[in-house]
Amino acid sequence: MSYPRVAIAGTNSGVGKTTVTLALMAGLKARGRLIQPFKAGPDFIDPGHHQAVTGRPSRNLDGWMLGEAVNRRLFARTAADADLSIIEGMMGLFDGSSARHEKGSTAELAKQLNAPVMLVIDGSAMARSAAAMAAGYAKFDPALQVKAVLFNRVQSDGHFQLLKDAVEAETDLMVLGYLRPDASVTIPDRHLGLRTAIEQGQTDLYDRLARSAADTVDLDRVEALARSAGDFPIEAVTPIPISRSSSVRIGVAHDAAFCFYYQDNLELLQAAGAEIVKFSPLRDAAPPDVDLLYLGGGYPELYGEALANNSPMRSGIRAFAERGGALYAECGGLMYLTQAIRDGEGRQHEMVGLFQAETVMRKAGLTIGYRRVEVDQPCLLGQPGTLVRGHEFHYSLLQPTGELRYACTLSDADGRPIGQDGLTARNTLALYSHLHFGSAPDVVTTLVAAADRSRPRATFSGGV
Repeated sequence: MSYPRVAIAGTNSGVGKTTVTLALMAGLKARGRLIQPFKAGPDFIDPGHHQAVTGRPSRNLDGWMLGEAVNRRLFARTAADADLSIIEGMMGLFDGSSARHEKGSTAELAKQLNAPVMLVIDGSAMARSAAAMAAGYAKFDPALQVKAVLFNRVQSDGHFQLLKDAVEAETDLMVLGYLRPDASVTIPDRHLGLRTAIEQGQTDLYDRLARSAADTVDLDRVEALARSAGDFPIEAVTPIPISRSSSVRIGVAHDAAFCFYYQDNLELLQAAGAEIVKFSPLRDAAPPDVDLLYLGGGYPELYGEALANNSPMRSGIRAFAERGGALYAECGGLMYLTQAIRDGEGRQHEMVGLFQAETVMRKAGLTIGYRRVEVDQPCLLGQPGTLVRGHEFHYSLLQPTGELRYACTLSDADGRPIGQDGLTARNTLALYSHLHFGSAPDVVTTLVAAADRSRPRATFSGGV
């Protein structure tokens, strides 16, 4: 089966991959094309914008977290009905989990999917040097199909012609066009990345991006590049048996403060028989009547005052946990379950208070990297020895005010031990790590079973 596709890679972080990717998606959608978006690597913000543009959930693919076979199957399953797929890369083309190998990089993923690569270059301050840069990236790995170049932040057609002439004179790469620097199509940035699609709201940003692409990018050649992609093997596997439990309901926190979820995590839970019920810790008066609460990551530090002011929600979540209800939280969700969040201005905001700790926002000291999470004590993820893969990405720091219990140990992408994770209290598990359930689908069975077991004690209605 044909899967027209192209990987959008950058020479480095900050080159404008997301702007280019969204412009291409918007421009091709305006032509009536059905676009399936993907994101290389661990990321929640870019996929949200992808979905806002295309109307289809964006999927994360990752060589380190998921591996080749899972990446291929996930891609084929979700791209089958699309006219073409666009895969936004991460960082620079060859950047991944290590400086010594390609694991986790956009280059690795493009080879796994046999996808042609379009290289995004910031052309704002160069001319013939662009040819040297493009040639270097194209030749660095002969097994990789770097086929085309698109320039970003180019002021004029005259400047673009200089860049185009240089690249075409020195390489065999196609030059597909350029985008001008334009503040009106720039998504604001902050400490963890771009402003989220939820916060962006209903604006004409994506329409402006579509017009930008139509003006200065050869979209016919972009489509031809995607159609040039060859086949790739899809390994047949025996599905992991998932015990279905009827009527298990999982409440997923979803608003501007909590919006970091892998689409496939939610779908794996649904495949195991769970009904997903979304709610807002910012706006709703009480948690929904469910068997498990799932508090994902996001930006609770930016909404500390609103979360603190919604005391009925905080009390309801604490009561749910203290009754033995199953509660699973990641990063921002963990922060919400502590006694308080101290934001970047030093202001303290009272939170749920389930754990004897505060979380403090730092202006520096980013914690980032792939993580192996191994269960040491029985918990919502399973029995000791259970291994799940994910990543950490946060500026906050946990400051204990009393005793804390952990259920898991952490190691980095190379297997080096780096500490503990997974705060536990009764039937609650809260991690700083964001886990991808696709790396260990058995944990989905465990989570749904835990929700099923907790139902008689956890179900309630109304506020507290």
